[in-house]
Amino acid sequence: MIPDMLAVHAVTHLRLDFPAWIVFSYLFIIGAIVGSFLNVCVYRIPLKERFLDQLRALANRPSHCPRCQTNIRWFDNIPIFGWLKLRGRCRACRMRISSRYPLIEFLNGCLWVLIFWREVPIGLTSTLGESCLFSDLGPQSFPGLGFLSPEWFVVLRFLFHMVLVEALLVASLIDIDLRIIPDGSTLPAMLFAVLVSTLIARVHLVPVWFQSPNMEQSFSHVLPGWLHPFIAGGAVPEWISQFPHLHGFLVSLVGLLMGGGIVWGIRILGFWMLRQEAMGFGDVILMAMVGAFLGWQATLIAFFIAPMCAIVAVAWASLVNLFHRFSGRHTPFVRMIPYGPYLSLGALLTILFWQSLFERTRHFFEMGILLIPFALFMALAFAASLFLVQLIKRLLGIPSFIEPEETMWRPADQLWFFKGETVNRHTGRWKTRDWDGCAAAHGTIHEERWRNGSATGGLRPRHTLDNKPPHNPR
Repeated sequence: MIPDMLAVHAVTHLRLDFPAWIVFSYLFIIGAIVGSFLNVCVYRIPLKERFLDQLRALANRPSHCPRCQTNIRWFDNIPIFGWLKLRGRCRACRMRISSRYPLIEFLNGCLWVLIFWREVPIGLTSTLGESCLFSDLGPQSFPGLGFLSPEWFVVLRFLFHMVLVEALLVASLIDIDLRIIPDGSTLPAMLFAVLVSTLIARVHLVPVWFQSPNMEQSFSHVLPGWLHPFIAGGAVPEWISQFPHLHGFLVSLVGLLMGGGIVWGIRILGFWMLRQEAMGFGDVILMAMVGAFLGWQATLIAFFIAPMCAIVAVAWASLVNLFHRFSGRHTPFVRMIPYGPYLSLGALLTILFWQSLFERTRHFFEMGILLIPFALFMALAFAASLFLVQLIKRLLGIPSFIEPEETMWRPADQLWFFKGETVNRHTGRWKTRDWDGCAAAHGTIHEERWRNGSATGGLRPRHTLDNKPPHNPR
């Protein structure tokens, strides 16, 4: 692609001259309505174990109160305002409704506005180059917009990414609550990404394969001759423009394999080295879904942004805990958050700042075939680092693997639990004046004597074992 043509694509004007306040208002309303459905997904999907049952659970019946089973009326189900009108309680049984429901609706409305503002430039003088997703290797250049106008192109790609963001939000909330990521929150979106990427073929960020145009000139002297055909040619293969739908399918498929494969590899290496689960299988499917939407290059960037977000969150939680200790507040440490939300946040930040992130990592992805040995070297370095950590722990006498505590519920546990639930042996029954040994067997004799205000507690026997009055010598 010659520089003049690149400049033409960058200054392509978008005829989206709607007032910004009208566009953002409608987007916030749509986002809040979708957020109401996301609340249903977060609540119902984890209730079932099988994938198809999770999807059926979303359409079983209308929204209803979990206590009284009363269907929520349409005017009470209005996002945000319905909760405020009911003052956070069910209209029928007055059960308290969590404030998280309107917060998620509000957050989702803000996400729709934020992502549209970053991806779709609006105004009379807006250009395609102002989008946060613009790059000279974008779909407007390879394979070209084809039947799509620039306006439809940016709007369709925005809607395509919103499906990803909604799926990430549902998976993250479920992961925070239950530390699981059900397939119902990720697989439908993953299949949607592969299908739409194949049919439209112009929703990707960059081509599935590109390299520096100077690869042959720079590395032909140091690489063996059989590798020269792989580093020869232009920056982008010609078949991408000739077969756009095949390319769209490969972008999604390779991204899916990269996203799931890198987490799966860490999962296997972590189990071999640490003898415990390093990452859950739900994280594997989550990153595979991200790859199906964004392609393998953006997925790789999102994967490395995620631990940075985790480090910032842990550092902030540590500072809060330290502040509470110095201030004399004995509060527990901030609840640990699973890794799925950090992966989701990494994907979101990759979308919002793709233009600057790609410019800083472009030279790495332009290595072409040389990325394969580099990836192998990184995998070996990761395995060596895990081995070194285990070796240091062994030298310091720290056990490399801690057996999980046994959680079997034994008869003694049941008796102890029952004793704690029935401290008073007369609970739910009439008080009787029986043999002192009954109170002694229950461990309550001293308490009963204290309550009765006498040394003997007044618990004189009424009957003997033969059901006769006791002998009272005079």
